[in-house]
Amino acid sequence: MKKTSLLLSLFTSVMVVQAQKTLADAETYATVDQAVGNIAFTHDGQLVYSHHPFFAPEIRVVKFDKNTNTTTAFPNLEWNTPRATDDNYLSNVLGIRNDENGVVWMIDMAQRDNVTPKIVGWNTKTDALERIYYLPKSSVPSISQPNDMVVDTKHGYFIIADEGIGNGGDGSKAAFIIVDMKTGKTRRVLEGTRTTKPENTPTVINGKHLAVNGKDLLIGNDGITADANFEYIYYGPLNGPKIYRIKTVDLVNEALTDADLNSRIETYSDKPNNGGMSIDKEGNLYLTALETKSVAVVMAKDRSVKTMIQDENMVWPDGVSYNHVDGYMYVSAAQVNRGAAFNKGTSIATRPFYIFRFKPLATGVSFR
Repeated sequence: MKKTSLLLSLFTSVMVVQAQKTLADAETYATVDQAVGNIAFTHDGQLVYSHHPFFAPEIRVVKFDKNTNTTTAFPNLEWNTPRATDDNYLSNVLGIRNDENGVVWMIDMAQRDNVTPKIVGWNTKTDALERIYYLPKSSVPSISQPNDMVVDTKHGYFIIADEGIGNGGDGSKAAFIIVDMKTGKTRRVLEGTRTTKPENTPTVINGKHLAVNGKDLLIGNDGITADANFEYIYYGPLNGPKIYRIKTVDLVNEALTDADLNSRIETYSDKPNNGGMSIDKEGNLYLTALETKSVAVVMAKDRSVKTMIQDENMVWPDGVSYNHVDGYMYVSAAQVNRGAAFNKGTSIATRPFYIFRFKPLATGVSFR
């Protein structure tokens, strides 16, 4: 009897410890045939996402139908079809965000075709092109990889995190790209500075370094989000132990030099090596923790780092975004570390690819 009671007590203790490991449950929302990059939503909450460009997908962006578990090209097939007659198509897209007006904004990094990088906005209320913002070489040099962005409709700017690993770039020239929504003017700021370039914290998954030809791949400015009032921009290099923040009005101020901006940056909290980032209305930050198949959360109350959700199938969690209709955070699992570049030329990624969702600690901030 005592032995049975002891075993029961041990079992109960283990269950309690396991329950405390994460702050929420990870729900498998969908399984799909291609790697999911970043996630956005239409005005009525339908899921739109980029097929991760690392796997050179034929269709760059899709809309997902939960009822049939199928996808259709977004905004349509024509925009996903490269051609020589014009450049009104998507070359390769990772960063994708929606705004409060129902516009889905897509960053075309243009690394697969000889076209100019651009931001394409598609209005999901009218099903029509909203606007194209072209990104010139002065702001997007060859080493650029504009990855994720904040669509700041309050101040009127796109604020893009550039990882600095395009075309052989080593992350040392990672930066921000600022785009004025009214004029289309672009600027490149904080290039290769202490908070945008990567640190020597290699990505290690299951004991294996993320490396190309034996050299660790170190990625610069990556995850980015803004609080509910667009007061602060939160960001950090993928490879780096800290989240930083800066006031949005400072970052977009053309009168401030990089030295001025650098002096106004605050080291906000610790973090794991992470990809995407989102936030809720209480200021809790959610970030995809690449090495532990999880989403971490930086608690607003004390800036401590906790594990929000975790799942064995969350291999390389990438984008995390809040759905303003159903109240869930959605997160992709892209399996980037299983790609050919990191596995002696042969991809070991396996179907299906997962999309997860979870309830945040507080109401999420839409459109970040």
